[in-house]
Amino acid sequence: MKVPAMIAAELRRLTASKMGILALVALICVPILYGGLYLWANQDPYAKFPEVPVALVVDDAGAPAPTSGTEPATGETVNYGEDVAENLIDGNAFDWQRMSAKEATDALRTGTVDFTVTIPADFSAALTSAAGDDPHQARIELETNDANNYLASSMGTQAVEKIRSSVAEMVGSEAAERLLTGLSDVRDNLVTATDGATQLVDGADTAASGSSTLADGTAKLADGTSKLAAGAQTLANGAQQVSAGNRQLADVADRAGAAVQQAADALPQVRTDIATALTEQGLTPEEIDQVLATLDPLGARLQEGNAQVQGAVGKVDQLATGAASLASGAADLASGAGTVATGASAANDGAAQLRDGLATLASGTAELRDGLSDGVEKIPASTPQLRTLQADTIADPVKVSSDKVASAEDYGAGLAPFFAALSAWIGIYALFLIVKPISRRAITALHSPIRITLAGWLTPAALGAVQMLGLMGILAITLGFTFDHPLGTLGVMVFASATFAAIILALNVWLGSVGQFLGLVLMVLQLVTAGGTFPWQTLPAPLAALHHVLPLGYVVDAMRQLMYGGDYSRAGWDLAVLGMWLVGALLLAMIGVTRMTHRRTLRDLQPSLIG
Repeated sequence: MKVPAMIAAELRRLTASKMGILALVALICVPILYGGLYLWANQDPYAKFPEVPVALVVDDAGAPAPTSGTEPATGETVNYGEDVAENLIDGNAFDWQRMSAKEATDALRTGTVDFTVTIPADFSAALTSAAGDDPHQARIELETNDANNYLASSMGTQAVEKIRSSVAEMVGSEAAERLLTGLSDVRDNLVTATDGATQLVDGADTAASGSSTLADGTAKLADGTSKLAAGAQTLANGAQQVSAGNRQLADVADRAGAAVQQAADALPQVRTDIATALTEQGLTPEEIDQVLATLDPLGARLQEGNAQVQGAVGKVDQLATGAASLASGAADLASGAGTVATGASAANDGAAQLRDGLATLASGTAELRDGLSDGVEKIPASTPQLRTLQADTIADPVKVSSDKVASAEDYGAGLAPFFAALSAWIGIYALFLIVKPISRRAITALHSPIRITLAGWLTPAALGAVQMLGLMGILAITLGFTFDHPLGTLGVMVFASATFAAIILALNVWLGSVGQFLGLVLMVLQLVTAGGTFPWQTLPAPLAALHHVLPLGYVVDAMRQLMYGGDYSRAGWDLAVLGMWLVGALLLAMIGVTRMTHRRTLRDLQPSLIG
């Protein structure tokens, strides 16, 4: 009997009755139902998030609006909690339902909502606290109930994180715009300060030049007053000598004037005495008058001389008094000139210091002007539109540019390789519940283990190919999944099904019903080690090691490469590993069949009770 004949005989046995046909069709549909229904149920759960009920509690009491730049507060208030609530409801990420705190608690306990998000009363106050003396973080409160749904907790955590990120961006943008507005005001003030500094530099240069001229003048003044003080001292000494000489002259003049005055005063008495003496000598009055007339002109000249002498004495006295005053004034002049010289010297020192200080001031103001000018250049000029863009960039500086080497269109397409591969194993496992590919009658009647093994493998492999073709139709047509390489994907599925048929065949040949049970155990092991959901690197070390050995993980990887448009060379390596499993399992099955031919008996030629 040839291989096709043995396959046909097995198929006739399976379809010999209506119940057999129904059983065969049902088992062929197992992977289609398993993979199709599961992937249908999980095709795009994220699109259903807007139907997930979530309680939103907004208790925010608002806060005074923060100042903008250098402008004073206007008395306005902000309520970021209401803004967040409005954005959440408009975003429609979940079925947000505004409730009071008590209503939200009751709804979460009864399962009416999957989780609650509460914006507390001090939310806005906390967000604006950074500008005050008590900065603190705002809170968003998440409450979940794992008794409703464990994944709802994870969804809530992700939702709150997105809210936090959105609020941080919004508030950060406003704060950054206020900062940039203030910085723009600072720049304007720096421009004004630079202009003032320029004027200050000009003034300082003028003052420095004037102070230099002043220092030169005070130096000349100090030199002149020093000479004046020396001359005044010499004058004072000379005036003192003149005053002393004039005083001596005045004393002599006073004595001479007194003597002449005495003579003048004595003249009348002398005339009388002469007249008396002449009378006594017997002269006549006429003779006496003649003598006196001769003497009277001499008396007159004496009186005139006395008057001139007294006038000269007065002038000499005035000269002596003036000389004394002059000497005193010259002494004062000498003293004052000395003081002036000392002051002029001090003024010269001060002028020199002023000149040096103003030179330093001029240099410093020039540095101030240059520094202010550099500061203005380093602060870019801005406009309100530019500041808005800058604030948005500061608040959200990183934009994630996402690109995919290979892309699954949705959540269901992402799970499709895993569940398609798992469906292939389940389908073959189910087929072996009714398929009896290795007949003991064939083993007894034939002497070719190779043909028996091939026939026993090709029957479930062909039925498995039908299963995979049906599953591919469900994925591509009913669920609408797209395939970068549809024929290649189908080829991997069929090849995987054939490989699994060889593995379960070998288990059945060697261990019988125990081998069938081990097929179930092997399915469970591959279910957790294939890396179909989480990356295989997250597995414990022993299970991660099995990932590199068991065939299901290679089926999943090959399907991903061909379905999403990944690395086809990786798919080739995966198929090579599956080929090694296929060949190894068939060789093992052939060895088992050969072993069975050595134990055949006439009882093995009797027909099977079930067909």
